[in-house]
Amino acid sequence: MTLVVRPAALTDLDSLVALASQAQPPLTNLPAHRERLGQRIEQSVADLARTVTSPGAEYYVFVVEDQRHGGEHRVVGTASLRARTGAREAYYTWRREMLIHASQQLDVRREVAILSLSHELSAASLLCAYALADEYRNTPAERLLRRARLAFAAQHPERFTQQMAVAMPGWLDADGYSPFWESVGRHFFDRDFQAMNELAGVHSKSFIAEIMPPFPLYESLLSEAGRASIGTVHQTHDGAMEDLTAEGFRASRHIDLFDGGLILETPVEHLHAKRYSQWHPVRAVDYVDPSLWKSALVANQQTTDFRCTLVPYACSATHTLGLQQATLSALDVTPGEAALAAPIDMPMANATC
Repeated sequence: MTLVVRPAALTDLDSLVALASQAQPPLTNLPAHRERLGQRIEQSVADLARTVTSPGAEYYVFVVEDQRHGGEHRVVGTASLRARTGAREAYYTWRREMLIHASQQLDVRREVAILSLSHELSAASLLCAYALADEYRNTPAERLLRRARLAFAAQHPERFTQQMAVAMPGWLDADGYSPFWESVGRHFFDRDFQAMNELAGVHSKSFIAEIMPPFPLYESLLSEAGRASIGTVHQTHDGAMEDLTAEGFRASRHIDLFDGGLILETPVEHLHAKRYSQWHPVRAVDYVDPSLWKSALVANQQTTDFRCTLVPYACSATHTLGLQQATLSALDVTPGEAALAAPIDMPMANATC
């Protein structure tokens, strides 16, 4: 298969609705709502076409396309980037903190874990709305879709903040029951987790500040199941956790407001795609000794016509990338033009280039 990540277009709307409907677990930031998804694609198209000098409310939607032989192109996944999470409304999380309760008179000192409502991640850029067709799980499409967004961010730093974050889905049982939500959110909203998830995905989240408690919650007062689910990662996202950690993300003290899922953070300069990516002129090659090939994300220099693929490449002593003609065509680059290469499994400093 030839897999290529590109910006979403309105012609992809049916595919995005299907992907959102099949996502497991259902995602707050990818509602199976045709009108809402259509609005996001339209915004993405407009934001990519605009000249941006600093990050704001821009929202970028990407898809991964399987370009099979015979001209059949099929959208098999989608993922998005929010330039600044709090550009329009605050991005709320629970922040894990520790309170010290002490009494000299009683010679007692207790460290008590609490959850405080926070919106400090409103200043970060956010990776979100990731969904992939089931038959493409555990294939190169996963890694490509998840990390191509970072190759885009690496070459357009003016469009993003200096901090990246991603919220991992928290633990749910087979019926979609969230012990964290039942232990926390249910006390303030008379709705189950799935209904709340859908409401937050389609409408404004201003209700969070209006109804959620402004005072800290003591973790010890939650149910045992609720406490156990704090900072967890949904069982289907272990691979994503591993991949994002390899990219440079680390666990933060923030968790998702609804399901208690772990939120990862990293400064942009720590991203693998930022630290080890390099620009190289490209050339067409027919054959290279397989021992010289290395695996990398390779992206063109475009914005509205951004293309990124995961392919083997060869680098000459003059730092020219050798790519097969099919790859050059998929990336929409011609010999002599520059492409961004970000190695997947090793720093570029250790590669031939």
